[in-house]
Amino acid sequence: MNAAADSSPQKTFAFAALLAGAAAIAFSPVFVRLSDVSPTASAFWRVALAVAPLWAWVACSPREPASGGQANKALLLAGLFFAGDLAVWHLSIAYTSVANATLESNLAPIFVTLGAWLMWRDRVTRLFLGALAVTLVGAALLIGPNVNAGRLSLLGDALGVLTAVFYAGYMLCLKSATSGTSTARIMAIGTTVAAIALLPCALLTADAILPQDARGWMVLAGLALVSQIAGQSLIAYGFAHLPASFSSVSLLLQPVLAALYAWALLGEGMGAMQMAGGAIVLAGIWLARRGS
Repeated sequence: MNAAADSSPQKTFAFAALLAGAAAIAFSPVFVRLSDVSPTASAFWRVALAVAPLWAWVACSPREPASGGQANKALLLAGLFFAGDLAVWHLSIAYTSVANATLESNLAPIFVTLGAWLMWRDRVTRLFLGALAVTLVGAALLIGPNVNAGRLSLLGDALGVLTAVFYAGYMLCLKSATSGTSTARIMAIGTTVAAIALLPCALLTADAILPQDARGWMVLAGLALVSQIAGQSLIAYGFAHLPASFSSVSLLLQPVLAALYAWALLGEGMGAMQMAGGAIVLAGIWLARRGS
């Protein structure tokens, strides 16, 4: 049997893992809404409760060479960017709809391409510039209904876009840290750094840090186990075994599922303008990835 045939089952499994990871990550905003702690506190518990299982995974994995200084620095920065991503996104979910917050956070590939152009002078194609214009139109339609909904809704949308900036920084840092470092170690280090960074943020800003009962702890455990450990790990595995462009487009399933979860579990609907804006945003991101 040839190598291509041998690799086909692995690629099929990687694609299934990628889609399962997107489905798991899409539950994040629902868990945040159901939590009885403040948004920054839920962001802290998401990573804090995941630290021990992730380091247990590292301990059970084959021993690997120590990471170099540059890789460790990149992982440290990645953890800090991920902490900012979670803190800002959880606040966004509190102020705007789950669908808006998730769609806006998926603008990250736009900022990744812009960041790569600024830092490494990566070429920006005309297709990417056209996709950027399409995405901005979609974002305007998505945010438009919130103009008359009050300042908090607009603040939530602004924080959703800022989330994408932080997540772009996280991905750009990982780009220089993944060579020779296992997925288990990358996730364990990044999650630990994020937990340390989010603790003072939660203590200073959260009105309620500890859940009120067992149900509250179960919601936070679900956020850590389903979204952080399972979701992020499955996505990392998929990215490692599939082309990056194909993987990135596949992850556009996440905001679609998040909107469906919010409709089914939280009763959140979307107006016609927001649905059109969301579709245009997804199309713009897809085009941007084709042209970047």
